[in-house]
Amino acid sequence: MTSHHNLLQHSAARLSRRAPSSVERWIVPGLLLAFVVFYLLPLMSHGLWIPDETRYGQISQEMRLSGNWIAPHFMGIRYFEKPIAGYWMIAIGQVVFGDNLFGVRIASALSTGLSIWLTYLIARRLWNDPRKSGACALLYMSFGLIAGQAGYANLDPQFTFWVNLSLVALWFAIDQPSGKPRLGAWAVLGAACGMGFMTKGFLAWLLPVLIALPYMLWQRRLGELLRYGPIAVGVAVLVCLPWVLAINHQEPDFWRFFFWNEHIRRFAADDAQHAQPWWFYLPLLVASSMPWAALLPSTFIQAWKTRREPIIGFLLLWLLLPLAFFSLSSGKLPTYIMPCLLPLALLMGHAVVGLVEQAKGRAIRLNGVLNVALGGVGLVALIYVQARQEIFENTEMFSLSLAYIVLAGWIIANALQVSRPLVFWAAPALGSWLLVALLPAAMPATIVNSKMPDQFIAEHLDALSQTSSLLSNDLGAASALSWRLKRPQVDLFNTIGELKYGLDDPDMASRKVTKENVGQWMTQARKRGSVGVVMRVNSVQEVQEVALLPVDGKRYERGNLEILIFPQTQP
Repeated sequence: MTSHHNLLQHSAARLSRRAPSSVERWIVPGLLLAFVVFYLLPLMSHGLWIPDETRYGQISQEMRLSGNWIAPHFMGIRYFEKPIAGYWMIAIGQVVFGDNLFGVRIASALSTGLSIWLTYLIARRLWNDPRKSGACALLYMSFGLIAGQAGYANLDPQFTFWVNLSLVALWFAIDQPSGKPRLGAWAVLGAACGMGFMTKGFLAWLLPVLIALPYMLWQRRLGELLRYGPIAVGVAVLVCLPWVLAINHQEPDFWRFFFWNEHIRRFAADDAQHAQPWWFYLPLLVASSMPWAALLPSTFIQAWKTRREPIIGFLLLWLLLPLAFFSLSSGKLPTYIMPCLLPLALLMGHAVVGLVEQAKGRAIRLNGVLNVALGGVGLVALIYVQARQEIFENTEMFSLSLAYIVLAGWIIANALQVSRPLVFWAAPALGSWLLVALLPAAMPATIVNSKMPDQFIAEHLDALSQTSSLLSNDLGAASALSWRLKRPQVDLFNTIGELKYGLDDPDMASRKVTKENVGQWMTQARKRGSVGVVMRVNSVQEVQEVALLPVDGKRYERGNLEILIFPQTQP
């Protein structure tokens, strides 16, 4: 069977129609330039989104400042929803680049960049066709969900990279002749599984097994899996074991909470967090593949016709089995299907290059027509809403101009695909990159004030940094305040949310401030020094919470956020 795979590989090499050197001369530099311009440069163009970016930025910053690189804490409170490696990467970004927007987000951007490189690498291995390699990498890089998450500080881009690496290594392992290269590929698979486990948990071990077992059974190579699989398992254990033992020693309750709450309950419980119906990911797969969604039918039709080919069968297993598994889970978030998008990009790149080579541009033109229509609807809607409601104020004309540029760029890029689909088939990527690069900076002030509180806090950092006590009624605002000031001690006024587990610790009782004792808390805090308060005022209850505070504070307001500075009182 190994000789069969080698024969396929050599056949693909002989059938390649283009010399790698002439194509790679512009493909690789072009993708690298696009990554720098559309992924890296915009990282500092907008504030941290709540709740994820402020949470992950603060946890990682606190890890660095406290020196505790074993157990994650959120504003000084135990936070065991995820393991440690993802926080390590974000913390390293802040060590290298500083406690700023770039430092917080660089781990996500680089993880996505490495996944793009893996896409190119495995496509070259599968087909030995530089044009297909570039097409697959470009498609993956411009998928809306992938590009959008690349500039967003959370753990999903990192986890996706480790899963991608494990499955790319799996293909290299089963496609290698016997010897050191095969052993090395199995070892890389194990290392990737270990890092994936330390980023988001046991799913990193399950997904490679979910694909490897049926594929090897299909190819009648189960014995090979049983011989070499223990190498990957052993390496994965070696990667994980030091931290596993350390966290068990430092926080013995970690594994009970993490395993039962974040795995069993989230997968099977009726009250699972983020519960969604089983079909949730089907329309989401279409949306995630924008601006290439209209090419999905051609992609799946071709893949189904050639499903018996080992390469296509492997990619279909990689795409469909994780998608089915995620669909069975009770708890669902859009980003969970990101590991399914690399095989989709490979199948789509294979199909698109085939259409171009056969001069079949109908499906490609239809894709452009759909995107032009969507962009036109968006442009008309923006003009209409701005004329009726003025969602952008007169002082926000720059942001409004950016929004128009994004929509116009989207329409123009896709119009090129419509006009000459066989020449400009890749043009929608430019529209996608403009969208993810400029749209966050084009948000109206109402969204910025509501979803990026760190920007408002940064404007009053001098006054807040002189306070001795901090209080907030919103976890997103509290974590933004903590990150900006590099102070984990922000007490929580009438809010618990995702910190329920950590706040149940009796030692954290002082961190909880209720409507009944806020007056006493404020009196005691002001005796020790001035007090800084960041309040979200967006409901009747939150208005009532503000009314319980003293009236002699200096007040700053923006949107639904208020910053109050209360001076120290005489003891």
